[in-house]
Formats: sequence, C-alpha cells, structure tokens
Amino acid sequence: AGRLLQAAGFALPTVDTEVIRIGYPDSWTLWHHLRAMGESNATINRTPTSLSTLTAAASIYQQVYGEEDGLAASFQVIYMIGWAPHPSQQRPLQRGTGEVSLKDLGLDFPTNEGSSDANRPAKSS
Repeated sequence: AGRLLQAAGFALPTVDTEVIRIGYPDSWTLWHHLRAMGESNATINRTPTSLSTLTAAASIYQQVYGEEDGLAASFQVIYMIGWAPHPSQQRPLQRGTGEVSLKDLGLDFPTNEGSSDANRPAKSS
C-alpha cells in the first residue's frame, strides 16, 4: 500500500491497519450494512442472488460465526498517510552511513524460513 502512495506522487508514506470486530443480531443486518458500505456483490459478472441462496448462506454464517447474542464480523481498516513532496522534508541517508549496527543493539530479528544464503547479497567488508 505504501508503494501505491509513492506511485501517486506522495512522499513519506505511512500505512497502518486495524481489525474491528462488530456484533450483529443476524446475517441480514450484516448484509444490509455491507450494502450500505458498497461492499456487496463486488464481482465483474454480477447476477441477482436468489432468496434460497441467501437463506442458506445466512444459516451457514450463523453456524460458523454465531454467538449467543447474534454473530460477529471482522473488518480490516487500512489507514494510509502521505505528504505532498517538499524540499524541506527529511531524506534518507546514503546506504552505509549508519553509525550503529543493528546487531550491536542486541535485537533479535526473525529470519525467513526456507530462504537460502544463495539468494542473499554478498556481505561487503
């Protein structure tokens, strides 16, 4: 998503996400809210959905995600911030100009499982 901001001409992109969980009394109320958000039937070849299909889907959704007082739905919200470029904005330092090694900080960075050293660039001395 940050690359989208850069491609649109924004500088210093920041992207954050949040998952919001909302309870609904039934599938029909959830679908009504989805439709109000413009998130219903977002397909290229749209065709009307039959009442029997919707009833079956409501039943299955209730079985899978149902709770005592209704059912739950999770929504992932993506926040993107970018700034119009300006000469006064901070610029990244040249590669290799850092004064502190991340290894010296004692941080334990996760490694990519399944990756091989053959795919990594050679270390410069």
